[in-house]
Amino acid sequence: MPPKIAKLAGLGAFAACAGIAALFLLFVYGTRPTPSAGMDGTLRFIAWLSVAGVLLALLGVHVLLGRRLLALSRGENPAA
Repeated sequence: MPPKIAKLAGLGAFAACAGIAALFLLFVYGTRPTPSAGMDGTLRFIAWLSVAGVLLALLGVHVLLGRRLLALSRGENPAA
């Protein structure tokens, strides 16, 4: 992969991390406690925790791939 493409893909992976974090914040904003909310505190906590687990896994993969792609763009061996 050419270094310029690897650098852009690595930076794109980090930008996707920001999008994933914004998606979680939007989910939390949508399920926050309000006077007309249909979810109680326990159900809301379980929903936040389960969505956070999936999104943290996605964040970890994107950070790993982004770091490897940036290392590849610098000419380093990303497998090491």
